Amino acid sequence: MAELKGKSEAGAKRVAILDFGSQYTQLIARKVRELGIYSEIFPYWVTKGELAPLSTIGGIILSGGPSSVTDEDAPLPGDFILRMGIPLLGICYGLQYISHKLGGKVAGAGRREYGFADLNVDTAHPLFSGLDEVERVWMSHGDALETIPPDFHAIAHTENAPYAAVANADDTILGVQFHPEVHHTEKGKQMLANFLFKICNLSPDWTVKSFVEMAILKIKEQVGAEKVLCALSGGVDSTVMATLIRRAIGEQLLCVLVDNGLMRQGEVEQVQGYLSAILPLEVVDAGQLFIKNLSGVEEPEEKRRIIGHTFIEVFEERARKEQGLRFLAQGTLYPDYIESVSVKGPSAIIKSHHNVGGLPEGMELELVEPLKYLFKDEVREVGRELDLPEEIVGRHPFPGPGLAVRILGEVTPQRLELVRRADAIAIEELKKADYYDKVWQALVVLLPVRTVGVMGDARTYENVVALRCVTSTDGMTADWIHLPESLLSSISTRIINEVRGINRVVYDISSKPPATIEWE
Repeated sequence: MAELKGKSEAGAKRVAILDFGSQYTQLIARKVRELGIYSEIFPYWVTKGELAPLSTIGGIILSGGPSSVTDEDAPLPGDFILRMGIPLLGICYGLQYISHKLGGKVAGAGRREYGFADLNVDTAHPLFSGLDEVERVWMSHGDALETIPPDFHAIAHTENAPYAAVANADDTILGVQFHPEVHHTEKGKQMLANFLFKICNLSPDWTVKSFVEMAILKIKEQVGAEKVLCALSGGVDSTVMATLIRRAIGEQLLCVLVDNGLMRQGEVEQVQGYLSAILPLEVVDAGQLFIKNLSGVEEPEEKRRIIGHTFIEVFEERARKEQGLRFLAQGTLYPDYIESVSVKGPSAIIKSHHNVGGLPEGMELELVEPLKYLFKDEVREVGRELDLPEEIVGRHPFPGPGLAVRILGEVTPQRLELVRRADAIAIEELKKADYYDKVWQALVVLLPVRTVGVMGDARTYENVVALRCVTSTDGMTADWIHLPESLLSSISTRIINEVRGINRVVYDISSKPPATIEWE
């Protein structure tokens, strides 16, 4: 990642993670960063040149993946990966790749194992330093090792996997059949720490403070003396991004909030109020344009595309009023890229985001995205490092396309008003019950169905909304939260009583995966 290359060149080491399509690859990156080591994810087909400078790589981790190394089209990295002399840890598929390339044998059908397993540590190995002789681990594999390569030895086993962990003679290449990155492996983080600190001999020198220092340097390097137009929404991501850029270039930054008509109740006035003392802010009223462009559109991806294009149209029109303006700043985060486009590896595209997949190819402005490889919780920590008030840092996420993706079906002024008022009631009740900060994200979705009800002894035939409240750390995974029945009741009662046009409220109890947090 370019953002921290300067730091690496100055002596700090990073860990390169090769992605073979595992659903857990991002968890590996997060755990490594939590341990104070900067990590980058690369596709398995990465070249030596793309890993450069090699002197800054202190360790390599090969992720798991859904493939079998015996498949005709199995994902196989360049052989140089095994000859770099840099400590290497293969996880699940990564272990099987190591064995396959170095002379071992991988067995297929009949060796699969999913769920918890007891890992028996066979030898006092640095990878298991500080652990018990038997540890609980999480298995998720279809293939397993039948024989190990020459010069390798087993260092742990389970009942079904005699080679649950292996190492070569000089401990430069290791592999584990289980997944240390998932929370089900109880001491998994300790195993990763042992690999980083006892085998790679790295120092925990990646911190939020170091990120801020290097991000400021990279922003100055990219922008020079030119002006930057900042797309500011008032959410955590854009506010942290704008504050960071302002630290770097001062008054060269022009912050513009586009009122797209898709924001929450009182949002524009609220953002103006709490940002006035931090950042100069200009508001562009473009609500009618967005609503007009969305007229008749029901498909979610088309909504996102239209909103992304309209944003750029508005910003480019604003940019033409400033001489020499070349740059557009956005608060894009790592999950935006992961879910929008397969930019780092063979992962599946989930949905486009207006600031990733929705940008027009002929856009005139060059992007400045200082947060684009950070997770949400890391962005919050950057905000605290920049001394932003907790009122901003602790705000719930809100999607770039706004309420448009919380209305299933066509976006109209009337339907916007319904979901806007229902959303405001839900947030107000969460705060009143002291639950707002216990919920990572709360939202109300207007469904494209109507149901029969009875109010004041009369029949109604009105709309249904779904309430969704989840806990998460970064948005990559999420669990629905068990709200008190009294709180659910007060939210439902108020919405039905106060929002004419809604006669039913349901609660979404699905987790991510398999569902996403937003419905569209």
